[in-house]
Amino acid sequence: MIPEKTVEALKQRGFEVETAATKQEALALVMKEAESAASVGWGGSESVKEIGARARLVESGKEIRDHQLVCDLFLLSANALTTDGRIVNIDGTGNRVAASICGPKRVVYVIGRNKIVDGGLDEAIARIRRCACPPNAKRLGKRTPCGLAGACVGGEGCDSPDRMCKVTAVFDRKPTGISAKVILVDEDLGY
Repeated sequence: MIPEKTVEALKQRGFEVETAATKQEALALVMKEAESAASVGWGGSESVKEIGARARLVESGKEIRDHQLVCDLFLLSANALTTDGRIVNIDGTGNRVAASICGPKRVVYVIGRNKIVDGGLDEAIARIRRCACPPNAKRLGKRTPCGLAGACVGGEGCDSPDRMCKVTAVFDRKPTGISAKVILVDEDLGY
């Protein structure tokens, strides 16, 4: 269940928030957001892919751009969301977090309940290193210690050139000048 305190915390931090009980409801919300968008950027999100949004957008004739700084709508997820409403993402190149900070006209996060952590930033980062980086490294064919071992092997001690944990963005509030919404889904999505 999506904690009401997390919904309220996100609103206090300047984000629009909608909740969805299912992937299908989340997909309907994303498609409504995409109605007026000529171009849609996609941050490589497995969560967005799992609800069927990427496939449905392609079917509808929308132009999909990977990791775009200039688009009408940018879709992504979060690696972690604290119960007090801070969104945390870690990237290898920073392209996804850059597009979520500035550029697109509208940013929409699709976040499954499995990414909500009770602790603060330390727990969020621990969750990302434990649950997000290893499967993402494997999926992307990165030869990182976490991708090969299936678990983080040292955080700051990892010297792999393909390291997944190079850029960390913590959204304490919605960035100025960006229109942003968070869709919280009461199902597990992505990593």
